[in-house]
Amino acid sequence: MKPFIADFAGADVRPSPNHGERVGGCRPDMIILHYTGMAEHDGALAWLCNPESQVSSHYFVHEDGRVVQMVPEERRAWHAGKSFWAGENDINSRSIGIEIANAGHPAGLPVFPDRQIEAVIELCRDCGRRLEIAPERVLAHSDVAPIRKVDPGENFPWGRLHSAGVGHWVEPVPVQGGRFFHKGDHGQPVEALQSMLSLYGYDVDITGEYSEKTEGAVAAFQRHFRPERVDGIADMSTIETLHRLLSTLPRYA
Repeated sequence: MKPFIADFAGADVRPSPNHGERVGGCRPDMIILHYTGMAEHDGALAWLCNPESQVSSHYFVHEDGRVVQMVPEERRAWHAGKSFWAGENDINSRSIGIEIANAGHPAGLPVFPDRQIEAVIELCRDCGRRLEIAPERVLAHSDVAPIRKVDPGENFPWGRLHSAGVGHWVEPVPVQGGRFFHKGDHGQPVEALQSMLSLYGYDVDITGEYSEKTEGAVAAFQRHFRPERVDGIADMSTIETLHRLLSTLPRYA
């Protein structure tokens, strides 16, 4: 791919050949955050620019805060894979993908450096302003691909992003005792939980059966919004945090 002018003023350009047209003329209305999951950050960037990989993202944020743009925002980068959110299943056509250099779960979830998070915040704020992306549409890869993906992980500081005007967040309810639901349970309370997860955007079938798919969505929700314990079990902390998030969404508030 030929060089292009960066959409984000603070970015260097390193073109990736891995991109295409946004299907149906979609414009991006989501931001999806990833970690690279590789120990060698320069190697991760090179892989995203390698035609053999068939993967890419719009942006890559180094540990020291440097931002690289690989795909123009008008183009469809290949970062989300098979994914779903709020009725849409071609997330690549509707999103901006941001890869954050971090070795992730295989390396024990290394801390994201302050300079890197500050750069992610600045980039997300800029994209959100220019593209008019709603805060609740800034999501984790694990949100749009539960079970299959776990990035950027439960150590990612979503609360800090929210304090800077990026993303949707409420303080999670502390883990405590009380009734809970898990895989194999069934009934109206499970159906109500599935309905709430679906209303927020997760890919959940409303059947009243606490299936593997429901368990995966609960774990993805916990990883983003209630990271104190990520186990796929819907305890009262998880359910109440979900309820508070729904009650603060503009479309339901």
